[in-house]
Amino acid sequence: MNKKWQINEVNEDIIDKIANEFNISKLVASIIASKGLKFQDEIEIFLHPRRTDFHDPFLLPDMEKAVERVIEAINNNEKVAIYGDYDVDGITSSTVLHRFLKDRGLDTDIYIPNRLSEGYGLNSNEIKKIAETGHTLIITVDCGITGKEEVALAKTLGIDTIVTDHHEPPQEGGLPDAIAVVDAKRKDNQYPFNGLAGVGVAFKLTQALSQRLNIREEENLKYLDIVCVGTISDIVPLVDENRTISKLGLKLVKQTRNVGLRVLL
Repeated sequence: MNKKWQINEVNEDIIDKIANEFNISKLVASIIASKGLKFQDEIEIFLHPRRTDFHDPFLLPDMEKAVERVIEAINNNEKVAIYGDYDVDGITSSTVLHRFLKDRGLDTDIYIPNRLSEGYGLNSNEIKKIAETGHTLIITVDCGITGKEEVALAKTLGIDTIVTDHHEPPQEGGLPDAIAVVDAKRKDNQYPFNGLAGVGVAFKLTQALSQRLNIREEENLKYLDIVCVGTISDIVPLVDENRTISKLGLKLVKQTRNVGLRVLL
């Protein structure tokens, strides 16, 4: 297959204007312009993101329902399974949510499917095993939006499902019949940014839970080192919240206490 480079054509006047207004080099200004950033506030966030630049997590579809069900599971000390994916995004998503919930007193189980024998997404055999071990709630991360049959199976087995995903919903057949489907790619989405990685959506769930449970925001922000690794690895556009996650997260990576990240570094 022949590949052809496509070069963005950016107006030199716009580049000069950005460079002068923000006192940055023309190279950085050209990168900003090529990303289509034009307004002062969005350029400021791109250059100097802050923790206050995160959007309200409750603007995500079904976030309210997801939070209510997770809090119910915490209060009742239910058996909860986090169903992830085998790539970096899926593994970091599972890790962030597991650790956050463990700090809230809910020790969840994590299931990561085998890339070769099971492939991507939910599978019926594992749903049955999760039911046999007494789990009453499954939270998917980085998957689940296309798992309509598997979510229906879980429901017949007495398991509620919360889907958190960032992939496109299926064109036909509708959404899974889950307690909540948290995905900014939904057609009815009102969230101002739909480019989050799966770990970004999981992070937003921890943000929403922190707000509802009156937990200090540091309790979810401390995972930004892991969140940024998953975000960057999934090659999502590094603008808006992804830029904020990456910039703040990389600062934490330098001083991380995470044993795995320290070994990799």
